[in-house]
Amino acid sequence: MAVDEWLADLNPSQREAVMTTEGMVRVIAGAGSGKTRALAARFAYLVNELGILPGNILCVTFTNKSANEMRQRIHRLTGDNDTGYINTFHGFCVSVLQEDSHAIQYPKSFLVLDNSDIDAMLKMIYEERGLTLREMTFARARDMIEMIKLKERPDYYKDMLTMSLDVLHQKFTDAVLVKDIIFYGYLYQEKKCFGLDYNDLIVLTLHIFEMHEQIRQKWQKRLEYIMIDEFQDIDEPQYRLMEVLCAWHKNLFIVGDPDQTIYTWRGANVRYLLDFDKKFPDVQTIMMMENYRSTPQILAAANDLIDKNTNRIKKSLVPMLGDGRAVVYFHGSSGAGEADWIAQEIIRLREQGADYSDITILYRAHYVTRVIEEALQKAKLPYTIYSGVQFFGRAEIKDALSYLRMIAYQDDLSFQRIVNVPKRNIGQRRMKFLEDYAREHSCTLYRALCETVEEPIFNGTRAADFLRLIRNYTAVFQEYRVSELLASVLSDSGYETMLRTEGAQDRLDNLAELKQSIYEYEVSCGEEAMLEDYLAHVALFSNSDAANPQDKIRLMTVHSAKGLEFPFVFLCGMNEGIFPSRKVRTADGMEEERRLAFVAMTRAEKALYLTESEGRNIDGSMRYPSRFVLDIDEKLLEIVAAPAKRLIKEARDYSRLSDLQIKADEAAARFLTGTRVRHRVFGCGTVVAIEPERKAYQIQFDGMETTRAISFKAPLEQVYQETAAQDADT
Repeated sequence: MAVDEWLADLNPSQREAVMTTEGMVRVIAGAGSGKTRALAARFAYLVNELGILPGNILCVTFTNKSANEMRQRIHRLTGDNDTGYINTFHGFCVSVLQEDSHAIQYPKSFLVLDNSDIDAMLKMIYEERGLTLREMTFARARDMIEMIKLKERPDYYKDMLTMSLDVLHQKFTDAVLVKDIIFYGYLYQEKKCFGLDYNDLIVLTLHIFEMHEQIRQKWQKRLEYIMIDEFQDIDEPQYRLMEVLCAWHKNLFIVGDPDQTIYTWRGANVRYLLDFDKKFPDVQTIMMMENYRSTPQILAAANDLIDKNTNRIKKSLVPMLGDGRAVVYFHGSSGAGEADWIAQEIIRLREQGADYSDITILYRAHYVTRVIEEALQKAKLPYTIYSGVQFFGRAEIKDALSYLRMIAYQDDLSFQRIVNVPKRNIGQRRMKFLEDYAREHSCTLYRALCETVEEPIFNGTRAADFLRLIRNYTAVFQEYRVSELLASVLSDSGYETMLRTEGAQDRLDNLAELKQSIYEYEVSCGEEAMLEDYLAHVALFSNSDAANPQDKIRLMTVHSAKGLEFPFVFLCGMNEGIFPSRKVRTADGMEEERRLAFVAMTRAEKALYLTESEGRNIDGSMRYPSRFVLDIDEKLLEIVAAPAKRLIKEARDYSRLSDLQIKADEAAARFLTGTRVRHRVFGCGTVVAIEPERKAYQIQFDGMETTRAISFKAPLEQVYQETAAQDADT
């Protein structure tokens, strides 16, 4: 296709973005405005019309998937197999290091580490120094290592590059604090195998550019045009890398939407996009607001919601599609009522010709899916969990139900699943012993353990504790309500303690939702709700009756839905404590939750349904309609079932009071991150983090190897940089 032809297919703002090739260009691209199309077209315009070599263009995307899609689009437009540097920041840094890692004495064949590699390293570290998961889980250790590298010891890489393996290992073996043991053990393991994690890739690339002017200028001169997608998600190291790379030709094109910043917890900073014109005063800003995805009714509601945020560029999406149905709002008297209504509405859509695959149910937290799945299964509607596991297929749910089945039936499947969960030192060798005994004596594995528990092979295990647990409950389980039985056995078995030790809050939330589902089952069945009845009831939850396996309703979290679009969207669980999350502790956090709701709403093409229900949240608090629903003008909603006026008033009061509490907590924090402060005992230090929920600062004091959590109430005074420098000299 000729350049003129595909340029003619673009709207005026897209065409302006494509043809504005020189200097600093910022594109504010609203949801559904065709930014990916414009990016690909701009790349093709540079190559086909201006004659720029593809190898002199860097196009940064934020996922490998989007990078692959971009390459395919550009190949179709240019017909050239050379598509330059189309990659993530990390992927681009791999290219730099493969070419220039000799500058830091690293081989070209270095190993890029993923989480499984890091966990394997941690396992070796723990074994060598006798650490256990009770002291720190692998997930927490990974997060800690990342935080140390980014915040506490940003020059860590100098140790990794300059210290010999022997010195690093000595620091590892000499370390006393768990934090230091893990960190130096990790640096040692990395250097030993020439491994680099994602943080290292960017940090070492920046280090090479800083220390070797010739290499830096080579890359600066090579990259004549730089384009960065999803700029609202950029973090501080990525921003620094961008500044270095564009410093020679000064041709930088960024695309983003501040209203879709939903990854601040990963380091994204929306200020980089909002304040880009302050950093680069000569920037040209192009607004791409035409939305080709959603109906005017959906966009009107989404615009009205996001307009309540203050930390944004004022804008409104402009609909390019014809009229559709108003956004539907349903309030249920219970979670089950909400789920049943969704199921019935899906049946109605199906009768009107919609495919199941056209329909997506979005939610803020995984545990919300339990009642939804039950309703879909009851209605025999096929569904699939996108990037997740069906509620009753989740490991913690299957574990909990296996404990109940062990109490009722002592069956082999349940035994094999939970005899060593939590760890009771009953591994493969002992399991084989039990399996051989059970086969020889024609008995269950549980009976085999009962008869052999005194054998020497079970010395040093907690097999007897497990038998005692099951025996005690088997003798009395009929005296318990099922919900009480589950709560008691999860506590006495140590299962919930194990999850708390691992920091697995999502899994604990799922168990709380399971308990709630059992309670609802008991209420509906009355005195007949016996354990065996409940287990039979749960066993019926199956999708085996589903029709076409490809034609299924999709269930996914809002974060998973970013960048996707669907004809019909049900946004369920729109309650305070769910969406917005009960974990929000700051005004910025609440704005991010509202942006997340905006992202969810703008996934819908033809119809959008907002649903919520009365009841109680998993922490026992009253369930109120979300402020995000109440933020939207009633005139923009089709309210098919409204909450009582009393409930709306209570919801508004709750939101107002929580906002006041957030402001009070933030006001209590007198110092910002990065502030130098003096403590009357610990001396001078730097605020490295603020924890409003704990009303504390994390402070790295000079001369201390680790941070300290210091209360907002502590008598701290600010120390200005000049004074701090003088103190250091003294």
